[in-house]
Amino acid sequence: MVLRISCLLSIIFLFFSHSVNAQERKILQFSGLISSVGGELPVPYVTVTNLSYNNQAYGADHEGYFSFVAHVGDTLRFTSVGFETLEYVIPNTTSDKYTAKISMKSMVIELPAVTPFPWASIEEFNIAFMALDVSDDAMMRIRRSLSPDALAALSKVVPRSGEEMHMFNSMHRHINMTNKNINQKYANPLLNPFAWGSFINSIVKGDYSRERLKY
Repeated sequence: MVLRISCLLSIIFLFFSHSVNAQERKILQFSGLISSVGGELPVPYVTVTNLSYNNQAYGADHEGYFSFVAHVGDTLRFTSVGFETLEYVIPNTTSDKYTAKISMKSMVIELPAVTPFPWASIEEFNIAFMALDVSDDAMMRIRRSLSPDALAALSKVVPRSGEEMHMFNSMHRHINMTNKNINQKYANPLLNPFAWGSFINSIVKGDYSRERLKY
């Protein structure tokens, strides 16, 4: 009786062992999309390492998508800079393809906003505040700020904006085109008023000389 029970247990153990081994040997196409927890934004270029298959590594693309061949029950490790390491076990499935949604938690901690002040303490602020010169009115301060000397000093340290550079280049091209057209116009003797004046003067002088020869 004991022998029969031992044989039965051995057969059951071999059956389950065979089933587990068959399940581990099952190959499938494992794909997925990696996103961040909470933000649901794709996590690009994540390294996926198959710990159950000689640490074979794969990489996700810039949109967090990956796809490679693996086995059912393989343990995968997802690593990326700025995110916590995640391990994932491929579950059993009847299909030869499996798609998973992987969510990785960011390690970046957002600190509250801090406004820096140029004073080390409240006492220094009070001293600087009490030393403020508010004797001039608003119009005097505006005139002093918009004086030619102040604007010239600002122009040396303040860079030009894109709009200002665009207007300057447009004006420069317009001046060059105008000068070019004027030079081309007066390069032609037929369009040059000075050339016509000289021509007319020569004709007039020639007529006067012919009139003198008649007398």
